[in-house]
Amino acid sequence: MFVLPRSLLVLIASGLLLIEQQPSRNSEMPQINPQESSPKKEPATSSETSAPKRPEKLPTIEQQAWSILEAGAKSEKIGDRAAAIHVLGLLPNDRRARKMAEAALGDNAPQVRSASAAALGEMHSRNSIPKLKSATDDKDPSVALAAAHALLQLKDNSGYDLYYEVLTGERKTGKSVLAQAAVLKDPKKLAEIGFQQGLGFIPFAGMGWKAFKTIKKGDSSPARAAAATVLSKDPDPRTTEALANAAGDKNWIIREAALEALSRRGDPSALNTVGLYLSDQEGEVKYTAAATALRLAAIRQSRPSKQK
Repeated sequence: MFVLPRSLLVLIASGLLLIEQQPSRNSEMPQINPQESSPKKEPATSSETSAPKRPEKLPTIEQQAWSILEAGAKSEKIGDRAAAIHVLGLLPNDRRARKMAEAALGDNAPQVRSASAAALGEMHSRNSIPKLKSATDDKDPSVALAAAHALLQLKDNSGYDLYYEVLTGERKTGKSVLAQAAVLKDPKKLAEIGFQQGLGFIPFAGMGWKAFKTIKKGDSSPARAAAATVLSKDPDPRTTEALANAAGDKNWIIREAALEALSRRGDPSALNTVGLYLSDQEGEVKYTAAATALRLAAIRQSRPSKQK
């Protein structure tokens, strides 16, 4: 029988003992958290979490103008609504303006309804003739007269029916709406209606009712406003500058008349000047400036296409 040397047995026993004392390879391996297996990301900076913001575009003068007119048309103040609607007459062949004016024919305030009828006549909106014919039946004389006047501007002879009624007390059709209206039996009241609506009953009729009530004895503003209106057709280019200067007059009646004259004159070179009055404190001036800006901007845009 072969016997191992004692020293060799001791060596083998020591080796076995060391093997038993060593931890298993698996127990030595540190436990890895799945969340730690991927490298940690640095917190995103503000520039990474949101795309860089582009500078906001400032509204164009046309956008500002429409905002002013639409706000005025929705104002709780009757005077503001009437003024904003009235100046729409400066915008012929504009569907947006026509729709706004037609909608105002249903306003609760006669002052606004009459302003809308006058505007539709001024903008020569033949599409609005059926609505204007209905408006001649309005119980308020100022509205009915404004609608009749607008129909005549549109070359629709049905507008004469109302004037026939004013003269004779009955309509040609036999349908009488205004004959018993007390206002039609009072020459002064009738003149005031004409003044308010610009129907030509008295001088300077296009200035508006608020201007009429503001004028005091010795006030030269009616004559100057009328002069501005006449100058809208003056072919002298120097007149554009004169009207632009008048738009800065301290009297708001002159400012309004000058801006309206610039609108009817149709010279886009005045557009920047007109833009200065979009924030005028007087509503009538602000709304007239807005309508004038839209009209001049449209003329400026149309000119290059005509040159091609």
